[in-house]
Amino acid sequence: MRRLAFSLCAAVFLLGGTLLHATIFGKIQGIVHDAQHRPIAAATVVLKSSTSAWSQTTQTDQNGAFEFSAVPVGDYVVTTSQAGFDSSQQSVTVTSGSAPVLHVQLKVASVNQTTVVSAESQTADVQSVTPTTLLSRNDVAQTPGADRTNSLQMITDYVPGAYYTHDQLHIRGGHQVSWLIDGVPIPNTNIASNLGPQIDPKDIDYLEVQRGSYDAGYGDRTYGVFNVVPRSGFERDNEAELVTSFGNWFQTNEQLNFGGHTERFAYYGSLNGNRSNLGLQTPIGQVFHDAENGYGGFGTFIYNLDPKDQFRLVTSLRADYYQIPYDPNPDSVFNSSGLRDGQHENDGYVAFSWVRTINPNMLLTVSPFFHHNTANYGSDPNDTPTAATDDRTSEYAGLQSTFSVSVARNSIQAGIYGFAQHDNEFFHLIFNDGSGTAPVSESDVGTGGQFAAFIDDKFQPTSWLTFTAGIRPTHFVGASPADTPNSMFKQVVEDTINPRFGVAVRVPHLNWVFRAFYGHYYQAPPLTSLSGPLLENIQNSGQLSFAPLHGERDEEHQFGVAIPFRGWMLDADNFQTRANNFFDHNNVGESNIFIPVTIDGALIRGWELTLRSPRVWKRVQFHLAYSNQIAEARGAVTGGLICFPPTDPSCQPPPGYSPLDHDQRNTLNYGLDANLPWQSFASTNIYYGSGFTNGMPNAQFPGNYLPQHTTFDLSVGKHFGEKYTVSLTALNVSNRRVLLDNSLTFGGFHFNDPREIYVQFRWRFHY
Repeated sequence: MRRLAFSLCAAVFLLGGTLLHATIFGKIQGIVHDAQHRPIAAATVVLKSSTSAWSQTTQTDQNGAFEFSAVPVGDYVVTTSQAGFDSSQQSVTVTSGSAPVLHVQLKVASVNQTTVVSAESQTADVQSVTPTTLLSRNDVAQTPGADRTNSLQMITDYVPGAYYTHDQLHIRGGHQVSWLIDGVPIPNTNIASNLGPQIDPKDIDYLEVQRGSYDAGYGDRTYGVFNVVPRSGFERDNEAELVTSFGNWFQTNEQLNFGGHTERFAYYGSLNGNRSNLGLQTPIGQVFHDAENGYGGFGTFIYNLDPKDQFRLVTSLRADYYQIPYDPNPDSVFNSSGLRDGQHENDGYVAFSWVRTINPNMLLTVSPFFHHNTANYGSDPNDTPTAATDDRTSEYAGLQSTFSVSVARNSIQAGIYGFAQHDNEFFHLIFNDGSGTAPVSESDVGTGGQFAAFIDDKFQPTSWLTFTAGIRPTHFVGASPADTPNSMFKQVVEDTINPRFGVAVRVPHLNWVFRAFYGHYYQAPPLTSLSGPLLENIQNSGQLSFAPLHGERDEEHQFGVAIPFRGWMLDADNFQTRANNFFDHNNVGESNIFIPVTIDGALIRGWELTLRSPRVWKRVQFHLAYSNQIAEARGAVTGGLICFPPTDPSCQPPPGYSPLDHDQRNTLNYGLDANLPWQSFASTNIYYGSGFTNGMPNAQFPGNYLPQHTTFDLSVGKHFGEKYTVSLTALNVSNRRVLLDNSLTFGGFHFNDPREIYVQFRWRFHY
């Protein structure tokens, strides 16, 4: 019956939506005029991608105006020409929902017609209140270590307040982030259960990272939104690329990708495989029981039926395995010497999008999707003191749909987003501690779903002022069967209404853009957790009990400024997030199995700064990302494993706020990439962290914070024509090793990664 309800709910989501907008698009507008500012009609305007063969062509109207709608995120060149005038070229960058306005001046043609190239300085976007970092596939390829299959350095090297600790990506004080591919969300309500990334970085054309201040069209993961524009095939002409690497720790990363296009159809596909003896962060300063391997495939297909209708299909499938490292010393603070754990993961995703350009001011998208995810944690049956198994499978079927329209000075988008979810989880625990306790096991099946509607308006009364206002009501329902009389995870139903407001102002002449935002968010809880015999065993111990999980509710306000100067862009902002029922995780004993929990409240405050240069001397580009952040929590654990009984004095938390285990006050990344003579190149990145909070200060780990740490990464390479590229990369060149954190998650304590050196070879060929 529950499976039938799940299927019916999925069918309703897949058939019921009529209002949609893919967040992966923007548009470009402009005016073409002569030196006396008279409009030039019937001028030809060509918009072409800087990284592929994708292009659109239009002509100006009687007022000299032109417009391109449904423009994917990325970098473009706009070429304008008209008989009797010199042609003009301008560079422009499009982000989600943006609408850059270009003013093109054509000069009367000289005897020999020329093309006037205007490499426009970066301009701050007055149409958005969201701080955004946009990375291209060239950034990913040249950043040391960023294009490896399991790497997240494309995020941690460029995004302030983003770091990798206890084998989880953290950003802005949390680790619940949203991944989107082609503007369509990849839902996953589980907390810290998966280790593998969603997508191989080599499959990314552009990565758009948004940090808070989201409009109502985006979801409710306040900490970060990663919007992936996948490679499409428009950059290929029946061309393939083989990427292979070899390095220490017996590491290798391989990928074969291929793609091509016609005027109406483009395709891209890839196959990848990787392995290494260095996978997860280790609990000691040596690499021990830490192998990992994986493989996968990815594909995108785009078909333009006619100038108004486009169909897009994105699909991926990957499998990963990780050994869980342990400390062989039984006398260590955290005794993991008796564990031989490992984790198998599978992830599959498919999304279809219909993009309908009704007219230049109206856009409709419809995007059904399906996501399958598993995380199976297993132990040797003889592990001590316990051997634990946790197998979880989650399936999501749903739809995103948005309709956007520009009316006068308003840009309005309205739509729906929702999914039905089915979870199946199996727990098993064997006691090898000599207590004689019989093994316990349980199976949980959960069904539920989430539905959200949204409407958002950007009102621009003048070219230098934008107001944004939106609202996102959300309905969540989750239920797990009552397997036993003591099962405490029954149906949870929650409804929230989340308003969001923002304003952006451009200062004339200076072109500085100041922005402010206030908004509310809701994050749905996981469907399944403890019940049945395992819960009974925990309750009978008299130390712990279980409380149902409810959604996290966040309140955020943010202020910022973007300062362009001769092609440089400085962006600074201050934010504060207050969370109720803050999502986190605890482990069961020393098993390394995570149990999702909620904490009464959290307060996260921070200053962030990014700096990006133009291509200086056409060769060198500089980047910097800095964060000063405080991540604190207050109160007791309110959901999941809780201290029992709550009224016991030992269960009372200390008053006020105290640092979370991932609190690091200062995080800094800075580096550069350079195009050198003889088709060679080099790139660097320096990372500094002031140290994570020390949750258990004692003689071995004195002080409130663990050591500060700095690492240096370097990559050098050379192109041999257009077919071959060879590079050498060294990460953590000085082999600086420190204890990053002492939280008891995967593998116990965590040291940063040792020095890694590898050689990469790329070969492009036609087929």
